[in-house]
Amino acid sequence: MTELETAMNLLIDVFDKYSIVKDTGERKKTLTKGTMKTLLDKELPGMVKNAKDKEEGDKLLKNLDENRDSEMDFKEFLECVAALTCMGDEKICQQA
Repeated sequence: MTELETAMNLLIDVFDKYSIVKDTGERKKTLTKGTMKTLLDKELPGMVKNAKDKEEGDKLLKNLDENRDSEMDFKEFLECVAALTCMGDEKICQQA
């Protein structure tokens, strides 16, 4: 498997890990805002710790919730990961 294929599979695995309802074991297709914050705290602790502005993070999550249902589906999750990646490496993600 290539590095990119591995990375894609890891993103799917992380989303699935946090989208499972603990009480029932049922797999949801979305992450709640609280679950997404838990995911960020556990999976990106360095980024969360170094975040300069908590309100900016909340704003990012809100803006990525395209359908405004206070939950994040897989597409919205990927957009969040991409946005956070760009925040971490502005050189690559600078817009013209």
